[in-house]
Amino acid sequence: MADQNCSQNDNRDEVTIKSRNPLGLSYLVDESPPWYLSIVLGFQHYLTMFGSTLAIPLVLAKPMCYYQNPLATSEIIGTIFFVSGICTLLQTIFGNRLPIVQGGTFSFLTPTIAILSLPQWKCPTPPPTPTTAGANFSVNMTTQPPTTDYTDAWKPRMREIQGAIMVAALFQILIGFTGLVGFLLRFVGPLTIAPTITLVGLALFQAAADFSGIHWGISAMTIVVITIFSQYMKNIKIPFPAYSKEKGMHVTSFPLFRMFPILLGILFSWIVCVIVTAAGGFTDDPSKPQYNARTDARIFVLEDAKWFRFPYPGQWGTPTVSAAGVFGMLAGVLASMIESVGDYYACARLAGAPPPPRHAVNRGIGMEGIGCLLAGAWGSGNGTTSYSENIGAIGITKVGSRRVVQYGAVIMILLGILGKFGALFTTIPNPIVGGVFMVMFGMITAVGISNLQFVDLNSSRNLFILGFSLVFGMALPYWLTKPENAGIIKTGEPEIDQILTVLLSTNMLIGGVTGFILDNTMPGTREERGMTVWNQSTEEGEEGLQIYDLPFGLRKLSTYKCAKYIPFLPYYPDEEKNVAAVELKNVSTTVVDAE
Repeated sequence: MADQNCSQNDNRDEVTIKSRNPLGLSYLVDESPPWYLSIVLGFQHYLTMFGSTLAIPLVLAKPMCYYQNPLATSEIIGTIFFVSGICTLLQTIFGNRLPIVQGGTFSFLTPTIAILSLPQWKCPTPPPTPTTAGANFSVNMTTQPPTTDYTDAWKPRMREIQGAIMVAALFQILIGFTGLVGFLLRFVGPLTIAPTITLVGLALFQAAADFSGIHWGISAMTIVVITIFSQYMKNIKIPFPAYSKEKGMHVTSFPLFRMFPILLGILFSWIVCVIVTAAGGFTDDPSKPQYNARTDARIFVLEDAKWFRFPYPGQWGTPTVSAAGVFGMLAGVLASMIESVGDYYACARLAGAPPPPRHAVNRGIGMEGIGCLLAGAWGSGNGTTSYSENIGAIGITKVGSRRVVQYGAVIMILLGILGKFGALFTTIPNPIVGGVFMVMFGMITAVGISNLQFVDLNSSRNLFILGFSLVFGMALPYWLTKPENAGIIKTGEPEIDQILTVLLSTNMLIGGVTGFILDNTMPGTREERGMTVWNQSTEEGEEGLQIYDLPFGLRKLSTYKCAKYIPFLPYYPDEEKNVAAVELKNVSTTVVDAE
């Protein structure tokens, strides 16, 4: 009888684990790997977000006029990583508390470039450009006209962007902490979230293709290696030496390939590129795209970077504010918020957490606004948002631990200070980054599609909403970005034209809004729309929602009546009664067992 009871208990435990961990994660969001494992996994998150984060200051180099100043480039790279680490810690501790990395966003690039294209921000005539491949790109300022200091020409432009981002961030803080985002979520269902997340992945295919197209051989090798490690070899365990108080020194098995497929894939391909570069297999002509497959293509950044540099607010001077800049950045903030809400749901699903409740979404968006404010104050040239690439990394590595991302945030801060070490990774060839993007963006797209499990896919209504949202979300932005349609939006107000252009060019915004409007206006039952199951999974009090509670004893705030009216706090009116009841039940059980 005892054996039978034990067997039944084991079965129940197994069912409970599977229901909480349907994706077979090695670590759930509220579980912590050993510290040494967390460091390596956190470093893998750093490498995953490195490519996209590095791309932002490189894209801004020409419009902001520091493209021939490698020292400024390396300092801005260090700043953006430093701020990303701070924002990631704030988000994972006080924000939505999901294992979600915060970093620079491409949503801010379009308004930034539009602002810097105004006549007053035209770059001065640059000095002669060195033509020797791999040479140090520092310039001799004596070749400049005496009236132009090209070294600091970018700083007024940076201060203009800083001011615009900081003021626009106040709007995001207001939207988040007042609960407006959470209020709209009651009308948001799977047919809104699915096209939004799916288009996050689909819309980024061009970046993946551009990076990979530099050398498809290297990119394909990276894809194949990551695929083999993460899918075919995920169950292979490697013997490693270990130590514990119980066993002392012993040998244990470790699923190396399942835990670090991205890191191993990058290192493998990087080593191959080093060998091919040394053997002269890549062109040494900087004018040819294949040159960026070389490991020494950006070696000048490593040479000019300082060993230690501590970024600080206002390091480029006092930010300036203009109406055109603020209105333009508002478009980037709106697009970033829509993308982030979809990322929250994707991250929760991959990390083994229930869908985020309204108070967590409100807090997350508000904290992203604070992150944008800090990014503007420090002068990273960009805002901050949730990183889709790292959400995809969770799905590949099967590690959804919040603690791992926090370790990664500390690594970002430290390496943002260690200039030489951060500059070292600028030598990762672009085709390797493209291969990683291919895998990550594919995973994000699949996560978006997986939200359709809640809806009736035999319904022509649902198929119409899904299909039209996806196609329209790709078609309209594509049409607007064609050269012949540049400036086609003309309302008579340049700021409004800029805002509309940015918004209508954002795939996930168009697809998500289209799905939202159609799903809430076309006739359909709640069961057909998937809202019944969806709302049940997001109700307050569902098992697992405690991961979204505030840390450090701040949960006590949720027991006060005022918490009911604070949109970024959960409300537990019977918390003290529940605790007392549990304690009484435990005492009663102990007495019965003693008898």
